[in-house]
Amino acid sequence: MNQKYKLYLDVCCLNRPFDDWSQERIRLEGEIILSIFERIIAQEWELISSEAIEVELLKMKNLDKLQNIQRLLSLATTSIIINSSIDQRSQELENLGFGLYDSFHIACAEMAQVDVLLTTDDRLLNRVSRYIDRFNVTISNPVIWLMSVFQTKGESNDDIP
Repeated sequence: MNQKYKLYLDVCCLNRPFDDWSQERIRLEGEIILSIFERIIAQEWELISSEAIEVELLKMKNLDKLQNIQRLLSLATTSIIINSSIDQRSQELENLGFGLYDSFHIACAEMAQVDVLLTTDDRLLNRVSRYIDRFNVTISNPVIWLMSVFQTKGESNDDIP
């Protein structure tokens, strides 16, 4: 049976399906995120949200995009509320140079014990790679992560001529 992954998508990731797809990378990431949501809708995988996501979304000016993201978030089975231990962990991450929202997303994802925090934010991924041993959660780009899931499941293209 397939593993039922617990996923946390940061706001960059949640935005991607509703971004301008004229750039190849944005289109690819958007399609992958929609594919991930197909599995969430089918209840094969589980979406975890957080108070940090809700607070960051308050900054959004594009109300159509916001409504679409809120529809996606309505599929979340759990929403992590920020508490003192998350706040403390966020401070530790900020001291390493992570931004306020990124540090809260990581701390919430760790608290929820998700399998992966997905992000399309290159700056975040670059900083994560410098401190890879400091996290209690995997942090990855959705395209890279989904490819690794397919490889783990034994789906390969070795049979394709």
